[in-house]
Amino acid sequence: MSTTTPAQIESRVVEALASFGPDPSQITRDATFESLDVDSLDLVELAQIVEDEYGVVLKGEDMKELKTVGDAIDLIAARAS
Repeated sequence: MSTTTPAQIESRVVEALASFGPDPSQITRDATFESLDVDSLDLVELAQIVEDEYGVVLKGEDMKELKTVGDAIDLIAARAS
């Protein structure tokens, strides 16, 4: 099994979020999901992508705690290692 780097995870998360509508230039680690107009359904879809690609399960409670793109990347990276 190959090791996934935080940079790879960040790239994939940004790509997934961009597919939900926000301009990729707006998607930074400090950007909040609210400021990107990413709603709970988008976050559920993001969680599915993460589970499919990295085997990381993000539960509803996890998603409620995530406020910024960086929060999501850090949580996924911690669980993927």
